[in-house]
Formats: sequence, C-alpha cells, structure tokens
Amino acid sequence: MHFDVIGLLGGTGFLGQNLVTTLARRGVRMRVLTRKRERHRDLLVFPTVELVETDVHDAAALERSFGGLQAVVNLCGILNPAGAEGFSRVHAELPAKVASACSRQGVRLLVHVSALGVSEEAPSEYLRSKWMGEQALRDPSRNGTPTSVFRPSVIFGPGDRFFTRFAELLQLLPGPFPLACPRAKLQPVYVGDVVQALCKTLEQRSLWNETFEVAGPHVYRLAELVEYTARVTGVRKRVIPLSPRLSRIEAQVLEHFPGKPLSLDTLRSLEVDNVTRDNALLALGIAPTGVEAVVPGYLGKARKTARLGVFRRLAHR
Repeated sequence: MHFDVIGLLGGTGFLGQNLVTTLARRGVRMRVLTRKRERHRDLLVFPTVELVETDVHDAAALERSFGGLQAVVNLCGILNPAGAEGFSRVHAELPAKVASACSRQGVRLLVHVSALGVSEEAPSEYLRSKWMGEQALRDPSRNGTPTSVFRPSVIFGPGDRFFTRFAELLQLLPGPFPLACPRAKLQPVYVGDVVQALCKTLEQRSLWNETFEVAGPHVYRLAELVEYTARVTGVRKRVIPLSPRLSRIEAQVLEHFPGKPLSLDTLRSLEVDNVTRDNALLALGIAPTGVEAVVPGYLGKARKTARLGVFRRLAHR
C-alpha cells in the first residue's frame, strides 16, 4: 500500500468487514467511521484498526475525521430507506460531502462503490440516487481528489443479504415460493473478488480516476438462483414465477413487512439487467469466482439456522 492511513465509511457492513479484514491482514492502518462504536468493537481485534464514532452526514465532523488520511473508501449504501436514511441522503448527498471533505483535507485518493445499472433514467430511486452520487464525484467544483468508482453486481459470500436471505425465506415460508421478477438478469460477484479489486486500486496509481464494472463469470435469471438456493439447502420447494402484475402486488404487500423482503423500488431496480459486458475483474487480472464454488460452503450451514435467523431479524436482534 502507498498510504499510511486509509479511511473507510461503511466499513462495518458486509463488504466493509471483508475489506477491513483483508487490509488488516496486510498490516494496513485504517480509520473506520461508524455511528455506533460499541456495536462494532469486534473490529478492534485488529491492531491496525481505529474505530471512530461520528455522524458522517455532518460535513464538519466528516472533514475532521478525514484529518491525516491519505485515501478514503466510501462503501455506504442502503437497499431500503429507514427513517432519516433515505436514498438521496445516503447515495447522493453523502458522496458529495465525502468528496468535499477529501478535497479540503488533501486526501490523495477516493474510492467509491456504486452499483451496476445506474443511470439518470433508471426506473428505481435506488439506481437514480446512485447515479446522482457518481455525478457529484465527477463535479470538478466539488471534488478535486482523484476518484475511482466501482459498480458491482449483487455481491455474494458468507453473511450476504442475497443467497442467505433467500435460504432463510425458503426455509420459513410454507408451500410453494412465489417469486417476483423471475426473469430478472443478475451476474453475482464474489465478495472476495470485489475486495481484491478494491485493494488493487489502492495499490496502483494507474487505476485511479477509472470506473470499474465488476461481476461474476455467469449471468443467471433470478428464478435460477432461487431454485439453486433451494437445492443447496435441501429445501424441497416449488418456485412459482409471478407475472409483472402479481409481482407488483407481492411487492406492495412485502414492503410493509419487517425488513422489507421486497419493495416496489427494488422491483423497479430488477427491471434493469444487473449485468455487464465489460467485466473489469478480467482487466485487473482477477479470475471471477463462480457461485457454485462458494455458495454451498456457507449455505449448507445456513440450512440449520435459517428459521432462527429470520425470527431474529423480525425481532431486530
């Protein structure tokens, strides 16, 4: 690494924890910003990690937290709005504040994680807000820091919110499994590959100021992935593909459930193929890891705890 200290926003999430673990094993010093320090004290097992409690949406506090950092990685993102944490606030306004703070503190590199399928005309607020965040980073009046942007497909790995969530739902729900948007196209990417790509960007100056679309080696329909999840977990379940009309009705119902298993905005995101024809992992010298090489290793364990996991989520534990 060319940096003495790297700052991370979203370092306590799924992708963030994997990145922190990898960087810590390489001896990299990190400052991980979090709203609730006590909830994530497990990260302090790494001697190179400094866990700082701060409000990242407070521009002044954010700028102070960036003091002495040489690089910043922004991994913040939400799948569903909750309270004050809306799509625009997290995906558009926060990147703008991060860019400004980086410029003021002389940070040498900003790495930002966005999503595949973002565009100004995207059908979902999730994708449009991600696009707005990217545009804020490309505004030279706001951002004077070299910036690299990553657009991953759905990320999988132990503890993910995709295969693991479907495994829990398949285990919990009785009868056939009604599936909205069964023909939606996805190109799942392994979390370890995304982390490796992020590390390469931190290591190689030639990769700065680039946009990378990263995905796995294969494209699947959503129905294929859910059926695969059922087979791996040993759940005998018939997956019932829903029409667009019934998919919408299901989303209207499920978005009122705890944890929002499906929302109308997510449904709109699924209208956009979550795939790429220009997989940057290959250009970065990373062989994309297939679903079949990793998922059975952790979904087999999920089979025994799926029902308990759902109940814990519903109880907010």
